[in-house]
Amino acid sequence: MKPLTFTIEKKLDGALGRTGIIETPHGVIHTPAFVTVGTKATVKALTPEMLADLGAQVVLANTYHLYLQPGDEFVAQAGGLHTFMNWQGPTMTDSGGFQVFSLGAAYGKEIGKVVKAVDPSMQITERSTADDGVPRLATIGNDGVSFRSHIDGSLHYITPEKSIEIQHNLGADMIFAFDECTSPVESDAYQEEALDRTHAWAKRSLERHEQLEKEKKDSQKPQALFGVIQGGRNELLRKKSAQAIADMQTQEGRSFDGFGIGGSFAKEDMATAVKWVNGVLPEDKPRHLLGIGEPEDLFMGVEQGVDLFDCVAPTRLGRNGTLHTAQGKINILNTQYQKDFTPIEHGCGCYTCTHYTRAYVAHLFRAKEMLAGTLASIHNLYFIIHLVDTMREKIADGTFFEFKKTFLENYKK
Repeated sequence: MKPLTFTIEKKLDGALGRTGIIETPHGVIHTPAFVTVGTKATVKALTPEMLADLGAQVVLANTYHLYLQPGDEFVAQAGGLHTFMNWQGPTMTDSGGFQVFSLGAAYGKEIGKVVKAVDPSMQITERSTADDGVPRLATIGNDGVSFRSHIDGSLHYITPEKSIEIQHNLGADMIFAFDECTSPVESDAYQEEALDRTHAWAKRSLERHEQLEKEKKDSQKPQALFGVIQGGRNELLRKKSAQAIADMQTQEGRSFDGFGIGGSFAKEDMATAVKWVNGVLPEDKPRHLLGIGEPEDLFMGVEQGVDLFDCVAPTRLGRNGTLHTAQGKINILNTQYQKDFTPIEHGCGCYTCTHYTRAYVAHLFRAKEMLAGTLASIHNLYFIIHLVDTMREKIADGTFFEFKKTFLENYKK
């Protein structure tokens, strides 16, 4: 059994976009597709049955969080991620690299996946060492990363090999090489230093993955490993990284099964960075844009040849009362929705919209009922998942650009 096969079905005229099928040991994924994030082996407030009903094809869990709680070896003893969380479809785990970034260089600076690169207050001008007293929770070295648990302050050390071992214990179908995520506001000098480290870690990740795959029992399913491209806003570094990861092999000829486009992006030039990378990467392997989930960014990614996306935004926004509609986001806590007995979105086929009104969902939020987050998350995930599904359909029938123009004009109103 192969860990992954990828077949391109239709290419987007005049751009890098395409539709395809990824086959994994736990089922197929029709691409482009949005990957639902289940950080701690659960999508907050939703059951796996709800996910299946709203159209989710694949779930991504978080390596860092599951390593700390309940522990990757515990998950392995429970039968692996699929059995543990009762999700039988395709799964992914990230490498933990973004959490290292969040606990390290970005700690206390509110730098997320997307920033405005023109904001000078974001500039990273100094970074911590192991003993300089700077209150950060992670310190990066060439061999790996030391960090303190956000749960109990305990000290841990993650190397590329350790990240791969954790992900093998978790047992997801698709896993990622350990990388150093960098901010677009880092200097070019540091971007280059971090890139060299990411490439060295990628090779070590690939070699450890190859070794662990050889040691698997016949009953254990193979896992696909994605290499991660970094390089910030620098065109030369992004292209260098894409070529290096695409060409990387072990002595026995194993290469990456797919690619992740990583980093914290500048909103102004995210499309450019993605185009640089996908113009270099080989066409015959899937590409995953890590941590991106806003509608306009999804259109950009699909147009530029991205096959998979993951982001916590749909459920996070939902739990806080912000809901997607075809005319843009609404805050259900606004007074105007208290007596609005229409669905969140007219014509929406999600469970929430077919059974409840804006007034009822607004009531649940104001009453601080747990069901509020569930119904809002169902709607937002359905909206985003089916938006990407529709992009796939529009590539297939040749009307992608018309659909993009109409949707974004209405969504921004």
